[in-house]
Amino acid sequence: MDGTLLNSKKEISDTDRKAIEHFTSLGGRFTVATGRTIQSFTQFVEILGLREPVIMYNGAAIHDYVSGETLYTHPLPPECREMAIKLLEAMPEAGGEVLRTDGTYVFSNTEYQQLHTRLCNIIPEYVSLPEIEEGGWLKVLFSLAPEDVPHMEVLTRQFGFDKKADFVRSADIFLEMLPLGVSKGSALTEYRKLKGFEGFTFVSIGDFDNDLEMVQAADIGACPANAEKCVKSAADIVLTSTNDEGAVAELIDIIVNKAVGL
Repeated sequence: MDGTLLNSKKEISDTDRKAIEHFTSLGGRFTVATGRTIQSFTQFVEILGLREPVIMYNGAAIHDYVSGETLYTHPLPPECREMAIKLLEAMPEAGGEVLRTDGTYVFSNTEYQQLHTRLCNIIPEYVSLPEIEEGGWLKVLFSLAPEDVPHMEVLTRQFGFDKKADFVRSADIFLEMLPLGVSKGSALTEYRKLKGFEGFTFVSIGDFDNDLEMVQAADIGACPANAEKCVKSAADIVLTSTNDEGAVAELIDIIVNKAVGL
């Protein structure tokens, strides 16, 4: 979504939307892989006319909005609560939230956390970490000043938490705790197993660190011109357009032209 399908105004451009409509009218199947929650992504389902399951929580779940079913989840281990508590004690200036299928739970409502809440257009519950129900934690998101994110990354290694969970940047102010080995790429592997998707050719597009494994796992991986260097290095196709210039539409044109042999 951010940096790829959404432009810098956090909108889906008419160019991209019309390209998606054209692609699906030809029989293509389109969906999204996002770090957003089931609740916060709902606003985009109708806009995009999505009929296919969506990869959510940066790969920790796959949800079908048509049936209302969550088809796949891979939650964090039980010790994730103590890990989050220790990180917050070490860096009390960090904002943070826990994401479960039933909602978003903000445990540190800093300025950066409030920015994330507005970005996702959600109404979270505000609780302390010990008050959040155990089990079903799909990810923990920490929000910090850009210069503080590397410090928290160092702490995760010093505490040995990187052996129990994966920590990935999803933006310059966000560091996420995800289940070990879980990414949008691992979710794509699970997606291939869904009924009706066997044997499909999967083309993915992403721009940031949390998209890297998905770009690598797809049959064809692409990235917009504004992508991070690590994603550009992994991509099969580096597009000439940015997210503000219709990168998704450019990729769809390439797919359609290839399909008809142009």
